[in-house]
Amino acid sequence: MEELTRALNALNILSLMITPAVLISACGALIFSTSTRLGRIVDRVRNLSASIEDLSKNEEIDFPDERFAEAEHQLAIHTRRSRLIQNSLTSFYVALSLFVAAAVAVSFAAIFKYAAWIPNLLAIGGTLFLFYGCILLIAETRLAVRAVNAEMAFTLMLRERYQEHRTARKTGALDLAALKSAAAKYAASSETPPVQ
Repeated sequence: MEELTRALNALNILSLMITPAVLISACGALIFSTSTRLGRIVDRVRNLSASIEDLSKNEEIDFPDERFAEAEHQLAIHTRRSRLIQNSLTSFYVALSLFVAAAVAVSFAAIFKYAAWIPNLLAIGGTLFLFYGCILLIAETRLAVRAVNAEMAFTLMLRERYQEHRTARKTGALDLAALKSAAAKYAASSETPPVQ
């Protein structure tokens, strides 16, 4: 009977250690996806830096002031996004550490009965850090949507500017043709008749 009790205690300890393992897996998935998001932000910032450098070197680019302003605006948004991602990654790593510590503490709590509160405390702490990291990801996602909306609005503004320029060129070309035609008519009508 005593051996059965020990076996059941061992199984209980293993089952208690599995609970933090599920949360460890969740943290791992969040860390992986958040690291991917950070990589995308880094790539976007590098593209913006290259475009700012091109704007500085190339004087033939249309609307350079607007492009500089938009690039700086995008860099500011991506700087905030990267801070949020960094803080959320830190939270996820702390949560992961606390869940691993909770899994280890379960075995100590089985041996030392007075330490039974430690795994619970560690798991609660890990859950709070996990929750905080998720809140930061929500804020980062909202910034990402704001950046995309600003970029789309800028692209539409550029399209309107280019259409205004094309319309102005066509209008100017038509006016020039009309002026040439009027000048030719005027020259034909103002010719002096030959003297007889």
